[in-house]
Amino acid sequence: MKMKKTTRFVFGLSIALLGVIFVFHASKDKRGKVLIDPANQRLIASGKALYAAHCAACHGANLEGQPDWRQRLPDGRLPAPPHDDSGHTWHHPDVQLIDIVKNGLVPGRTAPEGYVSNMPAFGNRLTDQEIVAVLAYIKSSWSPEMRQLQEDVTLQRHSR
Repeated sequence: MKMKKTTRFVFGLSIALLGVIFVFHASKDKRGKVLIDPANQRLIASGKALYAAHCAACHGANLEGQPDWRQRLPDGRLPAPPHDDSGHTWHHPDVQLIDIVKNGLVPGRTAPEGYVSNMPAFGNRLTDQEIVAVLAYIKSSWSPEMRQLQEDVTLQRHSR
């Protein structure tokens, strides 16, 4: 039995749309928790380009951060930290990482009270999908151990 051309077209379009949704959104585990997939090659490629355009000026082309990133600057702010294993990005759950990129470091929300930072909000420049892509790229650079630790932090945050 042959499918009509219209039926095949609609079916194909539906499959393609589902693929796009899957690729450009954060994946979810069995409990519906947000997990940014550091193995999704399309997200990583997109995220790498976005990182170079929006993040590398402060956080370094190779995710290395600024020198002496743990030492306060004369204005009391901290330099941009690295996003590789040597930094602390992996200490934070996915939902907080998305919030930090989208809204900047906000004292009492994404940073300790009284914390001041040069980290701008990117919510007006990047879509949620682009933010997820940047974070997927960053996470893809981590060792398997760091990825697992960060995934555990993400899942633990959601189990509260």
